[in-house]
Amino acid sequence: MADKALKLDDLLCFAVYSAGHAFNRVYKPLLDSIGLTYPQYLVMVVLWERDGQKVGEIGEKLFLESSTLTPLLKRLETQGLIERKRDLVDERQVRITVTDQGRALQQKTLEFGRCITDASGQDGAGVDQLKQNIIALRDSLEGFKGPWPA
Repeated sequence: MADKALKLDDLLCFAVYSAGHAFNRVYKPLLDSIGLTYPQYLVMVVLWERDGQKVGEIGEKLFLESSTLTPLLKRLETQGLIERKRDLVDERQVRITVTDQGRALQQKTLEFGRCITDASGQDGAGVDQLKQNIIALRDSLEGFKGPWPA
């Protein structure tokens, strides 16, 4: 029976989980230098890609519920990096725009990608392949409906 016992190092989920923690440790000094948390940074990246998105659009891209995203957005607004405004067509919707201060912050993040690639021990092609594999894993897990063992 001991042969069939679960071992932590055999779990794919633990490898992904612990890699996430390792990413956070690498990102922390980078993000501390610009005064953002990792989730705040992700929101800013989404907005730097396309400004003026609705809260729901940002949540979909980041796999976050509005109840998690709204406090994050409020903190970014307090920092002067974004503005939250009701949509002119549908007042139930809130659009998020990047302020000049938020756009200026983007310049300070331009080397982050190189730092992460260097820390990963991979070259650009290796990082791209790894990212594609992780995205495929995420998409498979998101679409999984069972069957579950009885």
